[in-house]
This record gives sequence, C-alpha cells and structure tokens, in this order.
Amino acid sequence: MNFIKKKIKTLTNNNTPDYTLFFLSSALIIISILFSYSLSVYTVVYWDYSNYHFFIRELFTGVLAILIMWSLAQIKPDKLVPLMGWSLFIIFFILMVSIYFLPHSLVTESGGAKRWIRLPFVSISPIEFFKIGFIYFLATSFSRKLVGITKLPFLEEIKIILPYFIVFIVVALVMGVMLKDLGQTVLLALILFIMMMFANRSGKLFASIIGVAVFGLVALILPFQHRVDRILSWWSMIQDGILALMPADMALRYRVDDFSEPYQVSNSLNAIYNGGFFGTGLGEGSLKLGFLSDVHTDFVLAGITEEIGLFGLIFVLAILFAVVYRIFKISRDIKKTEYHLFALGIGLMVSISFLINSYGISAMIPIKGIAVPFLSYGGSSMLSIALAMGLVLSISRDVPKKEKKCKKKQ
Repeated sequence: MNFIKKKIKTLTNNNTPDYTLFFLSSALIIISILFSYSLSVYTVVYWDYSNYHFFIRELFTGVLAILIMWSLAQIKPDKLVPLMGWSLFIIFFILMVSIYFLPHSLVTESGGAKRWIRLPFVSISPIEFFKIGFIYFLATSFSRKLVGITKLPFLEEIKIILPYFIVFIVVALVMGVMLKDLGQTVLLALILFIMMMFANRSGKLFASIIGVAVFGLVALILPFQHRVDRILSWWSMIQDGILALMPADMALRYRVDDFSEPYQVSNSLNAIYNGGFFGTGLGEGSLKLGFLSDVHTDFVLAGITEEIGLFGLIFVLAILFAVVYRIFKISRDIKKTEYHLFALGIGLMVSISFLINSYGISAMIPIKGIAVPFLSYGGSSMLSIALAMGLVLSISRDVPKKEKKCKKKQ
C-alpha cells in the first residue's frame, strides 16, 4: 500500500508531466503499428518484400517514438525546449536547402519531388522536423516582441511583423518551390496566421495577411502546371453538384471535361463507403489490394475506415481529438507565454494536418501529401511527432496543478 501511495503522490506531483497525454499518444502509435501490417499486404507483394517488412519497421519506430516521448517528458522544459527548438529550426532548415543540391544517390525522390535524405537503412524528411523548430521560432519571438504590446498604428504593426513574413517567404520558397511541397507550406502559413491571432494583433493586419496569403498561394500554384492540373482534376470530381446550382450559361463556362476524376480519391471514397458502420474486418479490406496504392501512408484513414467501419474510426479519432484537447489544455494552463504559444502551435500542427488529410481523401479539397499525425506509416513522421509530444510533455511539468483541499475532521 505504501508503494501505491508513493506512486500516486509522484504522478500528482507538480513536477510530473501529463501522463494522460503520454498514454493517449502511445495508444495512437500502437494503432499505427497494427495497421501498418494490415494495410500493407498488397504493397509487400508488389515490391517483393517480406510480409512483415512495414510492420517491423513501424514497430521499431513506434517503440523508439514512445521511448523518446517518455525520456523528454522527464526533463525540465527550461533545460530542453529552447535547445531542442532552436536546433530543429536551424539544423533542419539547412538540411532542407541541402536536399536540392545533393546528388541523386543521397536523395529519395517521389513524384518528381526531392524531400528525403537517404541514409543507411533509413530516409529522413527534414520538413517534418523543421515544422517543430519553426513553431518554436514563432513562439519564442512572438512572446518577446508581440505579446503584451498595446494597440499600434497599422504601419507600425507592419514594421513589427515584416521580419516574420520575410522569414516565411524564404521558408515558402524552399518548401514550396525547391522541395515542391505546397501542402506543408500551407500548413505552416495557417499556423503562423493563427498564432499571430493569439499574439493579439489588429483586424486590419489580419485582413492584409489574408490578402497577401491568397496572392502568395496563387503565385505558388499558377507557374506549376502539375499543381494546376491537380486542382482541375479535383474540380472535375466535384463540379456536377456545384454547377447544378448555377445558371446554365455559367455552368457551361466553368465545366471541365478534359480531366478525369482523381483515381486515388475515387478509390478512397469507395473504401470509406465499403466500410459501412462496422467495417469489413481487420485485414479484410479489399480496396488496399492494388486499387488504393500507399493506403498505409497518406490514405490510412480510408483504409482504417474500410476495415473497422465508421464506429471504429470514431473511436480512433476520439483518441486523436483527446490528444489535441490535452495539448490545448496545457497551452491554456501554462504560465510562460513562450511555452503557451509553442504548445498552441503543436496542437494546431496536429489538428490542421489531420483536417487537410481527411478533407483531401474525402474530396472536399485537392489531395495533398500530408501524413495523419501518429497514424500514417513513416519514420520521419512518427519520430517528429514523438519529439513534438515529448516537448509538450516536458512543458506540462510546469503547469500548476489544482490541489484539492480536504477538511480534516476535528
């Protein structure tokens, strides 16, 4: 009994991390390991891999990710977060730039985009780790230069935030042009915008930011035909329902006939429909058998839905939403502004990544190659989210705990 009492006292001590967040995150990692085996059955046959090829890799990465979260959670944030944040920001920005100049033997290319550095036994995607560093850069800088500043003239506000936009433009050129990753660029733009809102800036400034963002997005799309084609292909899939609401002459003007429906998204919708409420059964999905390629990566939500159904997906998403809730709760309760903004940014990264992916596989927006946090197969994605969770868990050690006062009987 004394041992149990000591454990309970330890877990409720002010210097302990949020173990609920740790266990929820670990549960999602375990689910990812399970589906890395179930959803990759066709891929291992196609590439003549071992049946357990992806499972063993995801198992190793998942266990390592859980150990990383646990280890970082034991370190005080003041000793960990600044060092880790700046290291991720500087080192992985340099690595992102270097990918463009590295020889093909050291770079893994997919769809014409160079995004991975090839190392012995593993490939690393610097973008996944840089996102965490970028969020820390915004958090620490905003806490010093924006938070607490009273209302300023519009031009003065522009002068204050201009350096951040210069930094983001450089990042957007590297990610969106050199590495051809528009999805991650949009993700960081949304995080920047929302974090600036929490830094208490004016409405005029946000209206200006939206205008600049729209212009920048168009500038990153129109010069690249493959991005234009992807949008037109998406539009060809959803146009009938929208054009039916327009006058006939306008509908004719905006109809696209030269593009077929996106093959992957069509099969993704078929997988979701095929799953129904209760699913086909674990390992029994059929759309993964050559119809929906890489279902264990970007389309993992469709694969999960087919096999465990809508109710199973709701259970998995309930865990993911609980993780996001715990992160935002830590952000709300932490006293230090820098940590408040950093935890907020990590929560936004998880939630926005999920929304972009889920909207894409359901044809609500053009599909983008953004992984589902925790669930998509991939070492860089898994380890980077583990680092992010570890830093948030470390920050949670400084969250003031509510002490319940019990009246002693006299």
